[in-house]
Formats: sequence, structure tokens, C-alpha cells
Amino acid sequence: MRTVRDVKALRGVVAGWKAAGQSVGVVPTMGALHPGHLSLVSAARAGTDRVIATIFVNPMQFNNPEDLAKYPRTEERDAGMLAAAGVDLLFMPPPEVVYPEGFATSVRVSGLSAELEGMFRPGHFDGVATVVTKLFLMTAADRAFFGEKDWQQLQIVRRLARDLNIPVAITGCPTLREADGLAMSSRNTRLSAADRATAPALHRAMSAAGTVIRNGAPVAEALTRARQEVQRAGFGEVEYLELRGAEGLEPLQMLDRPARILAAAWLGGVRLIDNIDVTR
Repeated sequence: MRTVRDVKALRGVVAGWKAAGQSVGVVPTMGALHPGHLSLVSAARAGTDRVIATIFVNPMQFNNPEDLAKYPRTEERDAGMLAAAGVDLLFMPPPEVVYPEGFATSVRVSGLSAELEGMFRPGHFDGVATVVTKLFLMTAADRAFFGEKDWQQLQIVRRLARDLNIPVAITGCPTLREADGLAMSSRNTRLSAADRATAPALHRAMSAAGTVIRNGAPVAEALTRARQEVQRAGFGEVEYLELRGAEGLEPLQMLDRPARILAAAWLGGVRLIDNIDVTR
């Protein structure tokens, strides 16, 4: 695996691959890798001839400076994992390469960015959309691979690629979970042992709500019960736990189209998010 930190070197490698008729996949990450990230690499290896992974802790998507400071940075470990997983090229730029002096442009996906995460993390998705757009243009990838755990982010990325006519196919990959159902996340390492034991209650409550909604239970009642179960388990604030349309993220009062339950809740100072498919 080759590691590059500047755009010129990155484009030089990609140009050689494309001249040889090879397809290119990209797996954007912020590092602190876990098996969920490696599953994206596996999907990219299966779907393209060459695989680029990126590691960049994007300051533009953190609305809380403390959260940015606390984000784990494990570059050496991550690089070893990516090499072992079969990545061809690791692009690991410093902030000044992505956001050079005088940088003044941002990408905003209206509508989709305003709901759910957008209400609690103002500006977050503008940062995501901007850096993802830049990574697509820098890498010239044919396909990009994102986890379904960040479902709202996945829909925003799909929309920006379509709206801006960026020639990259967006592939969503299933959420990887621990044996007890907890969605894999870099944030899980910040949970205490007691909170780690409590954390799967979020997925259990969402799954139970999804089951009763599919069986015809009133949506509002099922979601209220799920929120109460999460808080009884030991969570703090449940920021949202809602049934939304799978593509447009519109609020649903009945299950009449493809849908997801999406949730965000605090546990021991750590904010956990998750979502599940609730389509009949």
C-alpha cells in the first residue's frame, strides 16, 4: 500500500490506473478504524479494480471544538489495518491540503441536512458535504463506499453526487454490529464498562418498535414506548427516535413506503446514533 499526502501525487497514481483501464473505488474515513470500516474496504475490493482509503479528521464537520479535540487519531494503527485489508493507496492529507489558506467555499444540501442530526449539530452536514465533494474530485473515484450506520449522511452524499453531476456511484454497505447488537462506532471506545453493557438497549428498543410498527401498531405509540425503554435502560437525553422515509427522510405517521427508524441518544457523555430498516 502506498501512502500519499498531497493531491498531485494522488492524481498521478489514479491517472496511471485509469490509463490501464482500471476502475477506482474510494472509502472515505476519519480514521480510528474498526471492522465496520474494513467491511467497506472489502466491498470496494469486490466492486472495483483499485481501492483508495482516505483518513482525514475533518474540522469543518465538528460544531463542537471539544469533540474535534477528543476524536481519536491512530494513523499508524489504521494504516496497518488498511494495508492488511488490501487497500492500494492511502490518502492522508494534512488540513492545509484540504483547506488551503483563503478557502471560502462550502457545499450545502438543503432539506436533507436540516432534519435529525442537522437540528442538533448545526453546520455538521455542510462540513461533510464539502469534504466529500472535495474527496470525490481529488480521487476521481468511480465508486464510493459508505456505511448505512450514518443513514442521513448516506442520503446527503447520494443527493450531492446527483445534484452536482459528479460521476461517482454511491454504494451503501450494511451496518456492522457487535454480537449484542450495538452498532460498531469509533465512539464506542469512549464508553465505560458499565455504559458499554447498557448501550445495546438502544438497538433493542428500536428493533422492538420496528417489529410492532410492521405488525400494524400506531407509530407514535411505538416510538414513545421505545424512547421510554431507552431511558429506563440508563440512557440520558434521547435527542430523536423517529420513523422517517428511507430516501427523503420525511416524518411518517404510518408505514406506507420504505422507511427507517433513526435515533440519537446520550449515554455517559457519549452520543450514540443508530438506524434500522422498517420496510414491510
